Amino acid sequence: MDHEAPKTIEIPIRNSEEVIELECASIPDAQEVLNILSNEVAPMRVWLEIALEFWRQDRRDEFQRVLEEARSKAGKDYMGHEKDTMRCLDTLAAYNVICGKQEVDKEKQTKFFMEATTLYTLADKVIMYDQSHLLGRACFCLLDKGDQLDQADNQFNFVLDQDLNSIPALLGKACIAFNKRDFKGALGHYKKCLRLNPGCPADIRLGMGLCFYRMNKIGKAVDAFTRALEIDKRCLGALVGLAVVNLNDRDVTSVRDAITLFSSAYKIDKKNALVHIHLANHFFFRNQIAKAQQLAFHALHHTEHQQIRAEACYQLGRCHHKSGDYEQAFRYYNQAANFSTPKYALPFYYLGCMYLQRGSLSDIEQAIILFEKILKEYPNEHDTMKVLGHLYANSTDPEKCAMAKTHLEKVVAANPKDWEALIDYAQVLEQFTPEKALETYRRVIQLMEAVGVEVRAEIYNNIGTLQMRLGNLDDARENLQLAEEQIKILLDGPEYLYYRSLHNTVKYNSARLREKMYDFDKAIWLYKEIVNNNPKYIDAILRLGCMHRDKGQIFDASDLFKEGLNIDPESPDAWSLIGNLHLEKGEWGTGQKKFERILKAERTANDAYANVALGNVWLQMVHMPTKDQERLKRHQERALTLYKNVLRLDSKNIYAANGLGAVLAHRGYTSEARDIFSHVREATSEMKDVWFNLAHIYVEQKQFSSAIQMYKNAMRTFDLQNDPDCLTYLARALFKNNLMDECKRCLIKARRVAPQDTVVLYNLALVMQQLAERKLTASKSNLKEVVGAVRDLELSERYFSWLQSNGDRTKFALTGAANEARKCKDILTQAHIYVNRAKLADDEERAHRERTQASVTQASQKRKQREQERIAAAEAMQRTLEAKRNEYREKTGAVLEKVHQPSQKFKDRTPRPKSSKKQRKRNDGDDGLINDNESDAEAGSAIKGRKKKKKARSDDESPAPSRFNPKHKSREVIDDDSSSDEDFNAKAHVQQQAMLSSSEDEKNDATSSKEKKDTLASSSDEDARPANNKTALLASSSEEDNSDSGKKITSRAALESDSD
Repeated sequence: MDHEAPKTIEIPIRNSEEVIELECASIPDAQEVLNILSNEVAPMRVWLEIALEFWRQDRRDEFQRVLEEARSKAGKDYMGHEKDTMRCLDTLAAYNVICGKQEVDKEKQTKFFMEATTLYTLADKVIMYDQSHLLGRACFCLLDKGDQLDQADNQFNFVLDQDLNSIPALLGKACIAFNKRDFKGALGHYKKCLRLNPGCPADIRLGMGLCFYRMNKIGKAVDAFTRALEIDKRCLGALVGLAVVNLNDRDVTSVRDAITLFSSAYKIDKKNALVHIHLANHFFFRNQIAKAQQLAFHALHHTEHQQIRAEACYQLGRCHHKSGDYEQAFRYYNQAANFSTPKYALPFYYLGCMYLQRGSLSDIEQAIILFEKILKEYPNEHDTMKVLGHLYANSTDPEKCAMAKTHLEKVVAANPKDWEALIDYAQVLEQFTPEKALETYRRVIQLMEAVGVEVRAEIYNNIGTLQMRLGNLDDARENLQLAEEQIKILLDGPEYLYYRSLHNTVKYNSARLREKMYDFDKAIWLYKEIVNNNPKYIDAILRLGCMHRDKGQIFDASDLFKEGLNIDPESPDAWSLIGNLHLEKGEWGTGQKKFERILKAERTANDAYANVALGNVWLQMVHMPTKDQERLKRHQERALTLYKNVLRLDSKNIYAANGLGAVLAHRGYTSEARDIFSHVREATSEMKDVWFNLAHIYVEQKQFSSAIQMYKNAMRTFDLQNDPDCLTYLARALFKNNLMDECKRCLIKARRVAPQDTVVLYNLALVMQQLAERKLTASKSNLKEVVGAVRDLELSERYFSWLQSNGDRTKFALTGAANEARKCKDILTQAHIYVNRAKLADDEERAHRERTQASVTQASQKRKQREQERIAAAEAMQRTLEAKRNEYREKTGAVLEKVHQPSQKFKDRTPRPKSSKKQRKRNDGDDGLINDNESDAEAGSAIKGRKKKKKARSDDESPAPSRFNPKHKSREVIDDDSSSDEDFNAKAHVQQQAMLSSSEDEKNDATSSKEKKDTLASSSDEDARPANNKTALLASSSEEDNSDSGKKITSRAALESDSD
């Protein structure tokens, strides 16, 4: 297409050597030319020359028409017609590619590209591996920057394999590398082209400059752009590139030079859309909105490039945005988003802002979708995360709230002083960690005070509500007072309507705080003041109704709830409160209709509270006494459907999950129900219902001990020890576990707490009846138990008789109470038999007990008498021994006195004079003579006594160990051993006495024999004091040893004399 055009074109005449010459400057219209070409069956190369001449003259329709006719009418009976046919197909395909690039309509563009693809495929069938054909097809593939880039790269590589210096193939490789962000590789290809042809056009250096710019080598980029302008002063790309470099320097001189360059580019090509975009951007920041808008409009209509059109629409959109024309801004932002992808994030961001400006729920959802697209493309874009975090914070979806927390955490971490982001972050934290939210609000106050910004009343209000939730009531009151003081100052300002509404909000929070502080009068006064200031403030009206309800003023509460419905007939809160009033009174049908009314409204069709409450109503119907099993199944199915609807919308709704588990338990799937209850209990430990449901499951699975423990733990945890329903649950488990007495005590406690509850009375009567029946029929029951059982049975009969006419028909069958009453009467008619039997058994037991007591008393008296006799005998024995010892001492003293008294013969002898030592020794030898009056025994005893005296003294110093263990001695033995004579031995005394005289021996033998008999007799009766028996036997046996040698007796007597 770029070859020099011929001045004339020759058309050969068929079957002749002549030709028809067409002047290129005055070439006729296409139809005339086509007639000539068709009549002469001109060769394909002639058709191509004429088509190219139409292209040069910008007669594109005629160009296309000639090529289309050539495909079927051109002559092909010459050498080389295949290549000309391929050129025809490739040229027509290239024309379709150009049209497709310029087309805005996506459908038309796709049609052009499909036609080009078909033509290139036909050309492949003619000559597949021609270089020009492959280059054309590869350039077509470059238009698709996604999947077909690799195909284009393969075709360029094939061409380079045939010709390494093919500049078109190298340029194609450079484009592919640039689009793949391989700027270094693209630069290498451009450099090779430059080496192959140093005199190449300026476009090569423009490409090099773009590569240097993307590689952040700004200096080399400027050099490349400058060299391109030296080669071609009208190179728009180089002008724009230098201008953009100057704009990014952001100093006054550089910006002025950039505008000069853009102006020069505009003079060269007033239809260049890229120049228009940059100039529009410049004038927008200079606040010349009209010029910016005009330039952006021209850019939009002077280009078919989608990205540039997106830029133009964005510039138009923000011009209208700046002017306050939000509808036009929305339209252009939307067009920009359609022309581009989220990689160009600005139109998506501001289009999201326009959706938020509209304010509807659907628009907010669309805004969230746009911001999510931006964040997917740029995960760390803080402005988008900030907006998304704010939007997610207002969502009821727990997952979105968690995402809001994550986004705002990143924003705050990146900019800790962004107090606006901190406020959003604190609002999100209120749902997760109120303590951390409170700390964040305090940081906000510090930052605002540091920069001199006044702390808004909303922040104090939020801090007050957080303090109230955390139980810091005094701090909450202080912060709410600060908020109210600030609002009062601003009530007279231009935004008085907003602050008037905010004042009511702060008052409402203050009233709730007064309720928590038990200052109910002040709370009621505040609610009424809010209603007076704003009669449509429905929350205050409903709270007044709740306070009347808590006081038991049901009718006043109902009137206030209905007043709330007058303000908002579709208020789900008001309908729910009215429905709950009916349910508390047992009016299930009326309460059911109220919750169905909520679900019929469009805006509350998926209200989770109403669905769960209605499911609870149907589940409660299952407990109604009825014999219609099909009806029970229908109720269960309806409840199950409602719970599933809630879980489908919110899979983490623990109340719906708890209801689902209850339905499964009713259907007999206890294991599955237990799993659900366990998961709910793991999710929250503050839901009391799931504790009791788990205990119910344990009862059904006959794990009564676990059920009892679970009931007790739940009642203790939630302070329900006096709740009649909970006490009834516990009593049932105790009844199942056969702990009847404890069950009875539990029901009596429930009866005291709720004396009006007929179910408790029925259960108590039933337990008393069964417990009494057991006691009456038990053979081991005593008279007291039987009489008490009869009394309980009479009381049960009275209870059942009263219940059969006054019981609650909705909770139990009255015929059952009548049957139980008759059963009690039947048992009472036989009660006298059980009483008489118990009385007879009691009399027999009393008589047996008296006989046993008498025999025990008699045996005790006998044992006591024997003990006294034994003690008296022991005391007598002790006195006898003491008397004998005294007697022994007196006799021993008399013997010793005789031994030491000198005879009369020696008394009358005069003393000899002193002599020498030898004479004394002889005299000492004569001392062996004794008195005639002394017996041999006495003399011997005296001599032996002298010899043993020293030995006896050593025995006193080291007494022999006792024969018996002192721990086992009786009192009498211990007294005996503590006498003054520690070495006293009855045997030694008896033996010494036997030495004195034969008459005394006989007397002592008789006495000892008698004492021995008495001691043996006494010891036979004694069984508690073995030590005394042994002592007495030892004393008796000493008299049997009188046959011991006199020498041994004399030695012992001498020893005792010394000790005395």
